[in-house]
Amino acid sequence: MPTTASFPSPADGLAIATYEWDDVTGGPVGVVQLVHGLAEHGPRYDRFARALNAAGFLVSAADNRGHGASVSEDVPLGSFGAAGVDGFVADIGAHARLLASQHPDVPLFAFAHSLGSMGMQIALLAEPVRYGGVVLSGSTTLDGLGGVLAGLPADQPGLAAFNAGFEPRTGFEWLSRDPAEVDAYVADPLCGFPTEDAIIGGVLGQAERTAEPSQIRPDLPLLLISGDRDPVGGPGGSNVMALADRYRSAGLTDVTATLYPEARHELVNETIRDEVTADVIGWLRAHLPG
Repeated sequence: MPTTASFPSPADGLAIATYEWDDVTGGPVGVVQLVHGLAEHGPRYDRFARALNAAGFLVSAADNRGHGASVSEDVPLGSFGAAGVDGFVADIGAHARLLASQHPDVPLFAFAHSLGSMGMQIALLAEPVRYGGVVLSGSTTLDGLGGVLAGLPADQPGLAAFNAGFEPRTGFEWLSRDPAEVDAYVADPLCGFPTEDAIIGGVLGQAERTAEPSQIRPDLPLLLISGDRDPVGGPGGSNVMALADRYRSAGLTDVTATLYPEARHELVNETIRDEVTADVIGWLRAHLPG
């Protein structure tokens, strides 16, 4: 099991729960900060983190505020609390700075999924540390997300609305083609819970800022990965490719976008997870110094 700890949020002092996987033989080659998605939690990434360990990378995940163990009376499950999206983004930055200070001799990377990738898009506008590279998984343009949400069926609650067009076995088939992974998600009390509208509303409120990412340093390596049947990414991953083009137009010189045919939202829990994991590790290792 990963080592658990916490750090105080700079926004409101909330204890942000962290999980570190450090089963690395010899000295680590890098550290990966993991930022999870909406209505899930850090320990879900145990298999992925162990694969990164085997490749020489330490991994640290934090439960987003209002998720997992990062909750309090003022920040209950499914809420960002009064600090809102600004608090969420501040927590991402604080976690990055903590990891950079703990491991100053190796590069820091980030793997940010879904809501985590949206928070990372905002955090990169004032890059909290000099990342060696950032992976955005299951992402989209924030302005494009508004269009995606507007097209969802109004009679379906919460995340289940994304299941339109998929088999209706549990309402979460949009996450993965692997029924065992979907069933594990549904059975997990820390997954799929209702979330306040202010979370996505706050993210959408940052759409205009993130549409002009010219302040991001031009040599920051970015990898965008998505399934071409992930509803979050727009039809055929169109919003993912638009996001990559937006970064290139802003002057970033190392932007790679990969769409996996027929894959859905959670690539590290998909039927092709071994291929995806190998691709991510290959990209990380290609961006190690020297």
